[in-house]
Amino acid sequence: MRSTSADDSADLTAQAKIRNAAIAHFAREGFQKPNLRAIAATAGVSAGLVIHHFGSRQGLRSACDDHVLRVLVRRAHDAQDTPRGLLGEFMSNPEEYLRLVQYMMRAVEEDSTAGDTFVKTLVDESEAMFRAGVADGSVRPSADVRATAVLNVMVSLSVLTMAPPLARALGHEAFGPEVLRRMALPVMELYTHGLYTDGAPLQGAGAAWDAVQRQTDAPPPP
Repeated sequence: MRSTSADDSADLTAQAKIRNAAIAHFAREGFQKPNLRAIAATAGVSAGLVIHHFGSRQGLRSACDDHVLRVLVRRAHDAQDTPRGLLGEFMSNPEEYLRLVQYMMRAVEEDSTAGDTFVKTLVDESEAMFRAGVADGSVRPSADVRATAVLNVMVSLSVLTMAPPLARALGHEAFGPEVLRRMALPVMELYTHGLYTDGAPLQGAGAAWDAVQRQTDAPPPP
């Protein structure tokens, strides 16, 4: 399905074409391998025009970081981290969405400022959503809301960053609507009802952590 965003319109500026070509190369090949000539060829421009618009390879990379971060954060905010909203964002243009996420995951792997900002923003959004839900009674209280938000982001991103092997684990050749459809109800079951039938695992985890803390806080032997 063709995206209707301005970034995918037929009348992209040369600068936007170069940026989008660079994003595709970086997402597919990593940040070190692609050279400016290859990126320029994909964009249908000269290497000199790349330098004209972005000044250097690092300038181009910074522009890509800013653009991908802005788009993904806006989409996450607009979707409000709800399954239906995120599903709609993905299905509007699966290839583009996966490309942007793959780019950002490479930024996260190299521990860059853009990757750090991306993850922190998603965690902030999730934490705000959970706190609002606890306040209005739609979400169960948590022992650590911030950590719960981190876990939620980890799960959400793993679906996209591990898409091919996850699809194959379910018997599908590729990640797509069928995989999402199959995952939708189990995800909501887990989030709504939990997994265990009693509180023993939770109590056991709490007791184990308390024991570790006691050992850590204990004074050293004489």
